[in-house]
Parts: sequence; C-alpha cells; structure tokens
Amino acid sequence: MDDDRTEQARRRLVASLREQGELYTTRVAKAMETVPRHEFVPDPVRDRAYADEPLGIGHDQVVTAPHLVARMTELLEPRPGQRVLEIGTGSGYHAAVLAEIVGPENVFTVERVPELADAARDALARTDYGDVTVVVTDGSGGLPEHAPFDRINVASVAPEIPDPLFDQLADDGRMVIPLGPRGGSQELVLVTKQDGRIERTTYGGVRFVPLIGEHGFPDDE
Repeated sequence: MDDDRTEQARRRLVASLREQGELYTTRVAKAMETVPRHEFVPDPVRDRAYADEPLGIGHDQVVTAPHLVARMTELLEPRPGQRVLEIGTGSGYHAAVLAEIVGPENVFTVERVPELADAARDALARTDYGDVTVVVTDGSGGLPEHAPFDRINVASVAPEIPDPLFDQLADDGRMVIPLGPRGGSQELVLVTKQDGRIERTTYGGVRFVPLIGEHGFPDDE
C-alpha cells in the first residue's frame, strides 16, 4: 500500500473506532491516526494492517487489535511528559502510540523475546520513535531502575497484579492489565493507586497471550 492509501486506511479505522465508542479523546485518536501500523506488522499481513484484528508477528505473539489498543490507551489517560512503562513490546506498535502522546523518550517497553525486541527497535527507529527504550527482560518484574512510572500498560494476561508493577506505579498512577487464567476467561482491569492503596475497575472480557515470568505464569505450561 502506498502512503496515500495507508493514510486513508488509518482515517477509516479511527472513524470506525470512534463510532464503536473505543476512541473518545482527540489526543488518543490523533495518535492512532498518526502511527503507521503497517510498519509494525510482517510483510505477509501488511495488507491487513488496518483491519481491526490481531495479527501474528511470530514466536506465538500478536500485535494487539486496534480496538483494544484504543481502549487500553484511553483507560490509561496518558498525558504529554508522563513516564510510561509497557510490558509486552511485541511489534512495538502500542509503544509507538503511547510515544506519540507522551514523547518517545518517556516510554520504556519490555519484551522477553530478543528477536521481537530487535524488530520492534527497528520499526520504532524507522517511524521516528527511536528514543523509546526497549529492554529484554522478565516483564513481570518491571523496570525498577527506571521507576516510578505514571502509567503502566500490560499487553499480556497475568493471574494477578504483579507486586513489582504495582510497587513501580507512582501514586495517583494508572495501570491497565488483563487478568485471568491462561487461555481462559480474562478481563481488562484498570488499576489506580491512591495513597498506596489499590483500586480496580473491570472493563470487559479480553483474550491476551500470557505474561511469562517470575510474577506471572511459568514458562513450562
């Protein structure tokens, strides 16, 4: 697809997400209209980059469907200059959307598969989000050396809220995380931190790959 076609496809996608009620702020809509999702998916599925569906990126991972990227980003309520941690870099697309809002230098994203991390770095650099920090490590432990974070986005399901992630969330911070069993019924949860206390609100059923790590699911299931 050429640049004109991809731009039109992004606009149609954003318009559709607005109609569905997944997008409702100008800030997030503009970010999703700006970031070229086709640059973050493999060539064989590039022609479906602006379909509202998850797309395989190898290593049993996917790039999240646009409606969920919209929903999670809206729930996070990111603001320019805020420090954001993402768990589950995948292709780098959601990190780019967040970077478009808060600034690339304020986004830290963790991926446990080195090959995916390398591909994400390349895509982020190619699309002018190269100042996003991509780290290969166990995402369930967060990045304590860069904490605290104003916002934390978790793009894989956990059995419960990992203690390290909650500890690394700044007071008055927001975390969006899928919770539930591996491969079973899962719910998208907004976690807020007020005076060190946890509050959570559920926003519908979802289906995500598991968060593998010390504070997630074991790698041997």
